[in-house]
Amino acid sequence: MVWVSGWRLASAVSNAGGLGLIGSGSMYPDLLKEHIQKCKKATNKPFGVNIPLLYPHTDKLIQIIIDEKVPVVFTSAGSPATWTALLKLHGITVVHVVSSSKFALKAQQAGCDAVVAEGFEAGGHNGREETTTLVLLPAVCSTVSIPVIAAGGIATGRQMLAGMILGAEGVQIGSRFVASDESSAHLKFKEAVLNAEEGDTMLSLKQLTPVRLMKNKFYNEVQQAQLNFVSVEELKNLLGKGRAKKGMFDGDLDNGELEIGQASAIIKTIKPAAAIVAELWAEFNLALQLPLK
Repeated sequence: MVWVSGWRLASAVSNAGGLGLIGSGSMYPDLLKEHIQKCKKATNKPFGVNIPLLYPHTDKLIQIIIDEKVPVVFTSAGSPATWTALLKLHGITVVHVVSSSKFALKAQQAGCDAVVAEGFEAGGHNGREETTTLVLLPAVCSTVSIPVIAAGGIATGRQMLAGMILGAEGVQIGSRFVASDESSAHLKFKEAVLNAEEGDTMLSLKQLTPVRLMKNKFYNEVQQAQLNFVSVEELKNLLGKGRAKKGMFDGDLDNGELEIGQASAIIKTIKPAAAIVAELWAEFNLALQLPLK
């Protein structure tokens, strides 16, 4: 949710009854502080920050989260053992995103309060294992004793119920909220999501950090480079800097990196975040009452 989930989206989701998350992956420390403070003013409900652990300034982001007394942190793309103890020392609930049962167990051993079992249908950074949510979720639930949150390919209330049936105690939804009024994604990107069909996204850049991308000119260049067996350094040069901002925030649909999940194929409307939460909850409850067929 880099360049997508700032304080407006996080506070709107929290106000609607979910747990809104600020996506800090695209933020420098001062900007994260600003978003946290604005989120506090916009909601009196709990909210959290998602922090990928692969960036060089992670320590500064962690300190801001502690100083601002953020109640919940979702960590990803790194070892949970690095920061969990410090965060919990300050009373912060820590949830770590995992793509396998092995990593889920490590997160539990590191003291995490819960894990997100994220199948490879998910958008953004992803696991190399390519395990689908339908397989990953029950495997993780049978491996750890801490709560498990389902993620990856979930954009409807019926899918939310499916996650609960498979053992999850909650779900994490990203792609559906890209197409929300409060999302900071460029309108061109939101409209591209609405027009996406099955097969329009693929897991790519596995030699660097795996990420699910919408197919476009940049994606095709990456695929061609990989077919030509270019070096990791050449691939890094092709990626460059600010590629996700160019696509998702600035709306360059040809040359930008467009991170979105497979659920984009079933997202057909842009709505306020509160309406999306209400729709998810209503569909969940309706599905709960339906007889099995």
